Amino acid sequence: MKKKIAGLFPLPQEIPAPYRIEEPIRQDHYLIGGELRRWEGPMQEVLSPVQVLDGVEPQPQRVGEAPALSVAAALEALDVAVNAYDNGRGAWPTMSVGERIKCVTCFSRAVQEKRTEVVKLLMWEIGKSLQEAEAEFDRALAYVKDTIEALKELDRVSSRFVIQQGIIGQIRRAPLGVVLCMGPYNFPLYETFTTLIPALVMGNTIILKPPRFGILLFAPLLEAFRDCFPAGVINTVYGDGEEVLPPLMATGRIDVLGFIGTSKVADALRASHPRPHRLRCVLGLDAKNPAIILPDADLDLAVEECVSGALGFNGQRCTALKIIFVHRDLAEPFLQGMAREIAALKCGVPWQDGVAITALPEPEKPEYLEGLLRDAEAFGARVVNPGGGTRSGSFFYPALLYPVTPQMRVYHEEQFGPVVPVVVYDDLKETIDYVVQSNYGQQASIFGRNEEQLSQLIDALVNQVCRININSKCQRSPDSFPFNGRKNSAEGTQSVADALRVFSIRIVVAARETDANRDIITGIVKERKSHFLSTDYIL
Repeated sequence: MKKKIAGLFPLPQEIPAPYRIEEPIRQDHYLIGGELRRWEGPMQEVLSPVQVLDGVEPQPQRVGEAPALSVAAALEALDVAVNAYDNGRGAWPTMSVGERIKCVTCFSRAVQEKRTEVVKLLMWEIGKSLQEAEAEFDRALAYVKDTIEALKELDRVSSRFVIQQGIIGQIRRAPLGVVLCMGPYNFPLYETFTTLIPALVMGNTIILKPPRFGILLFAPLLEAFRDCFPAGVINTVYGDGEEVLPPLMATGRIDVLGFIGTSKVADALRASHPRPHRLRCVLGLDAKNPAIILPDADLDLAVEECVSGALGFNGQRCTALKIIFVHRDLAEPFLQGMAREIAALKCGVPWQDGVAITALPEPEKPEYLEGLLRDAEAFGARVVNPGGGTRSGSFFYPALLYPVTPQMRVYHEEQFGPVVPVVVYDDLKETIDYVVQSNYGQQASIFGRNEEQLSQLIDALVNQVCRININSKCQRSPDSFPFNGRKNSAEGTQSVADALRVFSIRIVVAARETDANRDIITGIVKERKSHFLSTDYIL
């Protein structure tokens, strides 16, 4: 198996011309104050998890390099964002909703023209398959469109006046300030857009820090940011997050932390802020989503959904199924089905048709996953599927692990990779107890047909997780559904409509219902003297 995996990596001439990195990308600019400023300092090298045969051994493909900004440069970017917001008096936060929508629409059109470049970089930087990379790009732009439509609807509702108890009032939403926006490496474009776009369109100014992997794919977007938004509204910070981010937070001038990643990093960033009560956090964090296979489950359906749910993009999704509980009566046929389906998954490089398992972007991940396997085996588990857990360079062949017990690390830790732990149970209470005691509370999947048991599980889990999927894998979509979590899994709710609310605050303009005040308000509205106090209706 190891020899077979090593043979997956191509020779340079075997890479199709449209997907080759002919020359490494030198991305030596960063966006600050509406200017693409050249960085003259040190650079960070960007290596692909997709290795290329060079002689005998596969070698990491060099994709390019990006700026490694200093703390001083990062603080300057923050200064620019703070000045652009200007305590809510800047051009962007005081701009009308309609004008901000025009800017975001301009940006969306400009980004669409970069589809080929971004998709190619998604494949090389994080090892995402061509099909998944194209889907991520298209979903990111669909999210922009849906956000604009949701904002229009929100503004329409807010465009009327309310009269209660002799008070005339108009309730609208206003921005919060400067947002530090950080997406994850597994969906570097889409997940970044799910915080960036609503934060932007609500009138906040932005410090955008690309993820550790997926840095260069933002290079094609920098001109669109510069050309479509007023100077200083969006500023980019590159470099070592551990070096440049704590000083930004320590200034106390970050008003909102929009972060998708691990709770460890989120906690450290929040702790760096001197006024945490003034810091709003919008966080998508860790998850250990379980699947529960009931005795009467449709076995074929359960196997299909669990393989897809556990191993989509190599299991590198917060919504991936991270642990599977199967009733003892179904354990053997379920494991046989899972092993058969895993064997059928195509392994390879991102541009190959139908590829499902690709290289892992985190250099340390294969060793970590192997450590989980060795720990589980020491406590009596075994890798069920042939070749499971075989490593070669950045590639790790999926491992189906059984029987997993509470003594094992993989029972508790989020593996975020292609290891599928399976736990056997006899009493449904065992599965409920696991979810109750877990530090995580994002989603769960239930497979079965018995209405009594399904109802019992639903009622037991609704106060533990935030989405229960019946006979289907865990997932975020559709984006109109709330996406959040309990415990250590999230803070704040993300969906197209919810994100607009979480990156803004409700503001009331009120006056006593007198003839004089009616005349004043009517004059302001009729003559369009205020962007905020308005009855304009956006179509």
